[in-house]
Amino acid sequence: MAREQRRLAAIVAADVVGYSRLMGRDESGTLARLREHRTQRFEPTLARHGGRLVKLTGDGALVEFASAVDALGAAIEFQQSMAEVNRDQPTDTAIVFRIGLHLGDLIVEGEDLFGDGVNVAARLEAEALPGGIVISYSVRDAVAGRLKAMFEDLGNLVLKNIERPVQAFAVKWEPADWKVADLKPCVVATPPTADALLTLPDKPSIAVLPFQNMSGDPEQEYFADGLVEDIITALSRFKSLFVIARNSSFTYKGKAVDIKQVGRELGVRYVLEGSVRKAGNRLRITSQLIEAATDAHLWADRFDGSLEDVFELQDSVTLGIVGVLDHSIISSEIAQAFRKSTSNLGATDYYYRALAALRRYTAESVDEAEALFAKAAATDPGFAAAYGLATWCHIGRKSRGWPRDAAEAISETRRLANLAWAADRDDAYAIGIAGYALVYVVRDLETGKAWLDRSISINPNIAGVLAFAGQVSVFLGLYEEAIEYAQRAIRLNPRDPGITMMRTVIAHSHYYSRRFGEAARWALMEFGETPDNAVALRIGAASLAMSGAVAQAAKLIARLDHVDPTLRISTLSERLGPYGSPEAGELYIEGLRLAGLPE
Repeated sequence: MAREQRRLAAIVAADVVGYSRLMGRDESGTLARLREHRTQRFEPTLARHGGRLVKLTGDGALVEFASAVDALGAAIEFQQSMAEVNRDQPTDTAIVFRIGLHLGDLIVEGEDLFGDGVNVAARLEAEALPGGIVISYSVRDAVAGRLKAMFEDLGNLVLKNIERPVQAFAVKWEPADWKVADLKPCVVATPPTADALLTLPDKPSIAVLPFQNMSGDPEQEYFADGLVEDIITALSRFKSLFVIARNSSFTYKGKAVDIKQVGRELGVRYVLEGSVRKAGNRLRITSQLIEAATDAHLWADRFDGSLEDVFELQDSVTLGIVGVLDHSIISSEIAQAFRKSTSNLGATDYYYRALAALRRYTAESVDEAEALFAKAAATDPGFAAAYGLATWCHIGRKSRGWPRDAAEAISETRRLANLAWAADRDDAYAIGIAGYALVYVVRDLETGKAWLDRSISINPNIAGVLAFAGQVSVFLGLYEEAIEYAQRAIRLNPRDPGITMMRTVIAHSHYYSRRFGEAARWALMEFGETPDNAVALRIGAASLAMSGAVAQAAKLIARLDHVDPTLRISTLSERLGPYGSPEAGELYIEGLRLAGLPE
């Protein structure tokens, strides 16, 4: 959790008028329309004005903006778009929002916001008419004369749980002044959101939730997480199973879990949960397999042993699951699934610690992860995954623009990749990541693509490798193949906080295919969740500019300048992987130049 801080910002609160009544009439239909409004109108509007979606609150949302002008512009634009959508809807079924807006001091803790600024915005929202906006005096004072809007003085309002009366204004506007440039509808399926209803695969499907650390020592959390990740990897090697990726199942870590809800949100039939107790040299793993739709317990067991038995205990859990889900699996497939990158407990411990550091994904934690991967490899020189995952450190540094000597990074990435290949060319995870590193860092397209193809042929269920393969297909100009890879990755990893990569692979594929409106739509889907993602900002700005929405593109460039202030047309190649053709690179530069990225 980030250190608590304060900042002055504009905060918007919005919710649906008559939500309970609409849900009572048609729950599934109301939810479907609400999701459509969110992905097609609300999130793109936030992106155009640089808003950050702090959180969703059932029928409402809390949003932060850097300025009152951006906040009110987004609020009016969204309400106007909703008015146009509802023009032909019966009044008793239309979804209508109220919005409240306040400019004030906020308490920032992690990703969340607190304080009077949030409370005032929420109370002002309750004062708005359906389809309307109510703002405080601080907002009105900040935007006066800067937007095409009028303000009706509502006087000093006494708001619940707010000590002082707040002078408020109802916002009025002329619809002709707030026409939103329409983007062509995307011809591919809308990507699954966290609450979309996913179709069950046609084979046994399972999500493995994080196991509870029962050791009484929070420092052992990394061990429990690493153990579960190894179980997920083993299960993913069975081609007859559909296994949700680790990043999606771990979004439930530390939360009270409703198994039925997990099944719906991840689109799986079965869920595994359990616990790990590590005490001295003793280890206990408990696990239970649950049918998500019925909450029925299909299998449960407890496995005890010494710490040196951890690999056998992992295999026992995996074998118990497989025995329930698919009786047709043959012994050779089981043997392949139980292959280990290492049987050295010390190397495994370093590796688990490195994974935990890498997933924190700061410049400091990536350095820490690299050192720990090196210790794992030194402990077991044949540990392919330690070499392969170490290349991810160089991928991360380059993508984030963290300083490192380029020639040294290229040399070290190639060395680590070759060590992973030499140690075990059948370790799909290791050679898949190393293959992408060869493409992205070393710019060895031919070798990297061959390694990715081999990884997918060995194990087609690793979402991260599929996403990397999609990115490489973009570099090679194989745009339809790239979209297919990315969509497979999204389905295996529907709640991944890093879903940006999959969406931007699709956005770039449409962009280079000159489907600029579709590219913009996919890029804009990301901003409601991660408005400061530089990759999405770049492709979003280029796509909007090339589709004719230059003013909207300029707003993204302004946001990009805040996120990545050193980025220029002349430094763009430092952030990017290789292009499949000079024409693709020129097209990207054309869009960013048109959007206003400085030379």
